[in-house]
Amino acid sequence: MTTFYVDADACPVKSEVERVATRLGIAVVLVCNGGIRPPGNPLVSLRIVAEGPDMADKWIAEECGPGDIVVTSDLPLADRCLKAGAHVVQHDGQILDAANIGGRLATRDLMQDIRAADPFHQGGGRAFSKADRSRFLQSLDRLARLALKRG
Repeated sequence: MTTFYVDADACPVKSEVERVATRLGIAVVLVCNGGIRPPGNPLVSLRIVAEGPDMADKWIAEECGPGDIVVTSDLPLADRCLKAGAHVVQHDGQILDAANIGGRLATRDLMQDIRAADPFHQGGGRAFSKADRSRFLQSLDRLARLALKRG
């Protein structure tokens, strides 16, 4: 059975995940360290994990499996979930898979090294846009229908 696992801390698309899940009858697990109000939708559950670095990531990676869909922008978590057989979609609608995760991880590591070497780096990525939200909805719907068809 397909489940959506959402790395819910700072996730800008929780309501979109709930909308797709409700339409398709798919269970959702929001995983966080706290600070999120329990959802009223019976398909959506809240899993609060212990405080600490990457505790939500660890829980999601251990629980997800083939046919599940993980919503995260955390590339190391995405890699672990892909290795567990899950599908992964980022908040901006980009679908990660075995063919593109290696390059994305390498770029992430390179950029992290470059930022660490520049004490004047101002940080910050581009703003989350309406187009990102729309791409996310399309990608999540496509992955969910594919998972349900196979499941």
